[in-house]
Amino acid sequence: MAIKVAIIGCGGMAGGHLNSYLRIWETVPGKVELTAMCDPVKERAENFANKVKDVTGKKPVVYDDTDKMLSKENLDGADICSPHAYHHINAVKCLDVGVNVIVEKPIGVTVKATHAIIEAAKRNGKIAATAENIRRMPSRRTSYWLMNEKKMLGDMRMFFAQHASYRAPNPSANWHWRLDLMLGGGGMVMDSGAHYCDTIHYLFGDPDTIYGRVSQLEDQKVTKNGEIVKDDQEDTWASTINFKQGTVGLWTCTWAAPGHSFNQVVYYGSEGCLLDSGDIFHGPFDGAKVIMKDGTEYPMPQLIEEFMNSLGEAGKNKLFPHGFTDGVLLECYDFVDAIENNRPPEVTAEMGLRAKSICESIYESSACGQAVKYEEVVAGKINKYQKPIDDCWEL
Repeated sequence: MAIKVAIIGCGGMAGGHLNSYLRIWETVPGKVELTAMCDPVKERAENFANKVKDVTGKKPVVYDDTDKMLSKENLDGADICSPHAYHHINAVKCLDVGVNVIVEKPIGVTVKATHAIIEAAKRNGKIAATAENIRRMPSRRTSYWLMNEKKMLGDMRMFFAQHASYRAPNPSANWHWRLDLMLGGGGMVMDSGAHYCDTIHYLFGDPDTIYGRVSQLEDQKVTKNGEIVKDDQEDTWASTINFKQGTVGLWTCTWAAPGHSFNQVVYYGSEGCLLDSGDIFHGPFDGAKVIMKDGTEYPMPQLIEEFMNSLGEAGKNKLFPHGFTDGVLLECYDFVDAIENNRPPEVTAEMGLRAKSICESIYESSACGQAVKYEEVVAGKINKYQKPIDDCWEL
């Protein structure tokens, strides 16, 4: 029997989720059925439903209200791609009527919001998964393998992920919800930064202490309904992340640095380094390479091939079922398969909380003016930065 899934929130990243479910439908007949599309802008849900009909011949039911959808549909799962502030609201509603959920990153707008999702999943005995795609792709799996299993770089010592460039303020730019702190929860530290924090948590485990300084150095404003309003997002941060296993990372970014731009991502071990080739959020990329002490270089494609050969068929099928290598496709497949086989997903809500708490620790450290203990942020004991957001949503 196909797993019946609805998508809640039909804009932006949800399109990648929609295409992934359709690819699963085409590749594995009978695995998944898209039965409902829900968005407060009904036209968006209608567009998604029509795309499903074009591929499958069957149009999902269209809704503009989550409560109404849940009262009428018999769903196995819901994929939540709404703005961050509504993640926990939609997820808890679904879980409380017995519907498993996968929630886009960051899983909750705050730590408290994330705990609400986790608690709802536990009390209802349902799955709450975090939609995290980056770690699932071949170069990222290979990076984990070469650092933690092959030990190619020796003992991992430190990493540097740093970017500096200049973006001139543009008050004529259009406002969108991510620019409102109450809706987005933060700027790029927690937006694309949620991906990177999951990656470094995947590679190095739990941090011990984190220090961060976050600021908006340029006076950022945008246009909303014809009026100039404040853009709440930071344009600069610097953070030091001390991991329990001994690795220390420096993650910094600014778009307020005129005159000279640079971007550098490198991971150092006792025997060599992994030099990345892309931005500070989504790697390690396919263009990365290992450079050993003696200068010998190993390009990522060569390392990916070696990693794949080491897996064997069973290992490949576990990490890359049906030959899928796209991260969004893999996260959606994992969710559907977890429901079907009554097993935990790879990236649970608890794991999403731990990745997100690295982001929140940077904000909290900046708000407190000192380094913070990561586990105290995870537990919700430190929330000076998050408190206005929690109060807004009555958490």
